[in-house]
Amino acid sequence: MTTPAQLTYPGITLAVFAQQFCLPVPSLLLLMTAGALAAQGEGDLRLWLVLLSGLVGCLAADGFWFWLGRRWGSGVIRLVCSFTPDPRQSREKAKATFDKWGLQLLLVAKFVPGLDGISPPLAGAEGATVRGFVVYDTAGSLLWTTTYVAIGYVFANQMDMVMHGLERFGKLLLIVAGGPLLAYVLWRAVRMVRMIRHLRLRRISPALLQIKLDEGDKVAVIDLLNYEADERVTAAIPGALRVDPTRLREAPKLIVPEGVDVVLYCSTKNEFASARVAESLGKMGFADVWVLEGGLAAWVLEGRPVSAELTTPEQFGERLGIVPRENAS
Repeated sequence: MTTPAQLTYPGITLAVFAQQFCLPVPSLLLLMTAGALAAQGEGDLRLWLVLLSGLVGCLAADGFWFWLGRRWGSGVIRLVCSFTPDPRQSREKAKATFDKWGLQLLLVAKFVPGLDGISPPLAGAEGATVRGFVVYDTAGSLLWTTTYVAIGYVFANQMDMVMHGLERFGKLLLIVAGGPLLAYVLWRAVRMVRMIRHLRLRRISPALLQIKLDEGDKVAVIDLLNYEADERVTAAIPGALRVDPTRLREAPKLIVPEGVDVVLYCSTKNEFASARVAESLGKMGFADVWVLEGGLAAWVLEGRPVSAELTTPEQFGERLGIVPRENAS
């Protein structure tokens, strides 16, 4: 194992730290490789220092996430969950799991995709003590680091074969497997950036929206509070349809009459959430999408009317003349 012998303790720490921030760094492979090198006496790596390096990387990243959770609370949780397909469901499942297990969840969170990134900020947002967090996160981080270092240590000979294979076929595997994935990620990123820029240019003020609604213009007001805000918010702009992200993705394509404008709003200026919903609406058949400046907060601040009764999908479609494509004659 020649190339892996260049591993250093700071490199291991940085790799683990980067992975805890959801960066595509193969820290698991590095930990196993370091364990194998320590078993074979190569690279001047000592087992206890490898474990310490991985532990420091975990604690540094988790500590920062914990501080963010304590400082900004649910806002950080919404940010983390906004990268999932269903932000609200992800947030609810994570919170329910934490409510059930408490800080003990940190003992196994790093082994469960999804929980590894959300658990530290969630612990901070839920008011966990610093001492309790440090104790449980240290134990969980040490268990996680030890597991993968031990795999490399025990199967050192097999790791040697794997690394030689990677040296011979690594570039080919990277091109074949990673090329399409990278292209897809870049394509989605470009589309999202374009959508966000588009929405920044297409804003509507609360005053102008009020005029359009009073004059009976065909305006489809979409309420995103269930998408990225908390469940305690019940008020809505009269005539708005509150959407659910899962239901929206599964909705059929629609025939939308000309002249129907779509106005999105949420509780905050979260353009990322609005861009994702706008993309889904575009696939369903909506073309003219706008964002309400300042969201619901600005609407309420200006003393404009709100309602506790939400429009049903049937009422929404009938008022605007929107019908599913398969039902059109």
